[in-house]
Amino acid sequence: MSGITYVRGDATVPSVKGVKVIAHVCNDIGGWGKGFVLAVSRRWPEPEAAYRAWHRDRAANDFALGAVQLVQVERHVWIANMIGQRGTRTGSKGVPVRYEAIDLALETLAGKAAELGASVHMPRIGCGLAGGKWSRVEPLVEERLVRRGIRVTVYDHGE
Repeated sequence: MSGITYVRGDATVPSVKGVKVIAHVCNDIGGWGKGFVLAVSRRWPEPEAAYRAWHRDRAANDFALGAVQLVQVERHVWIANMIGQRGTRTGSKGVPVRYEAIDLALETLAGKAAELGASVHMPRIGCGLAGGKWSRVEPLVEERLVRRGIRVTVYDHGE
């Protein structure tokens, strides 16, 4: 029995009360322009601008696999840019997803969500363009967030 709530809908429009963090996976090369980030950018310009600045200034900050950047976009809504994929293309080292980076990012996210008293909302992170398998990501979400008492909703878009 999963402690994750699964719904059909848009993860950028969580319909619950209280503070919400919308979490998604970004790459480690500064690319923003395909997949779930397009839905994020349609609603708020701040997460993309913050991610691009974070990447541009990476020599002086924590931008790397496993890092998390929280960007407040509304009074009770934050976006968690989580670096969980190496590059953007499948190559000799396999698909871009890095499960250990997602695990580390979720651990950081858990602390931030707990501080904010927030629920966490996400698509099936790491499983779109990053090429990951939900059967590998779901246990990480369970372990890092659900077991700490953080409410998690996963959104499946479309019909």
